[in-house]
Amino acid sequence: MAGIKVLRSLKDWTLSFAQSPRGTWALFFLALAEASFFPIPPDVLLIALCLAAPKRSLYFALICTSGSVLGGLVGYALGAFFMETIGRPVLVFYGLTDKFDLVSRYFHQYDAWAVGVAGFTPLPYKLFTISAGAFRIDLLTFFLASTISRAGRFFLIAGSIFFFGEMVKHFIERYFNLLTVVFIGLLILGFVVIKWLL
Repeated sequence: MAGIKVLRSLKDWTLSFAQSPRGTWALFFLALAEASFFPIPPDVLLIALCLAAPKRSLYFALICTSGSVLGGLVGYALGAFFMETIGRPVLVFYGLTDKFDLVSRYFHQYDAWAVGVAGFTPLPYKLFTISAGAFRIDLLTFFLASTISRAGRFFLIAGSIFFFGEMVKHFIERYFNLLTVVFIGLLILGFVVIKWLL
């Protein structure tokens, strides 16, 4: 319960930037941080910004993708150069150290494209970015997989608001609180999948 309360507090803090003139910068840095160490997915702020300015939705998706891909490279660097001092403590904090060897098998089987799956789904992206660096996965393939998966995820969200306009906007506005709870639930489910089922 304490963990859920912390996540909700972080979610509320994240959403506070939606009404701020610094909202775009906040989106960029949130996406960057989430790919390497922060728990709240940037989708929450991305949706809020897109709802406030639907015609700028694709721009927000580009900002979010750029931050997330850069954050993935930060996660990669943490695993490659600072695994013991920073990378491993991040994994310990999220209770993911016991899945480190398992992820290594995924990388050996699917190379950096394992990152592509994690980048599009609620699985903890930071586990894959840090692990990719630790296992020295090919950096170009890692970059391409990150870009494709993160762009696919964020442009799908923003594009639905941009192209379907008021219909999607009214739906999301009406169920925004429910959708943010679902995002948090998917986040927690991602950690559960990594921790227990894989």
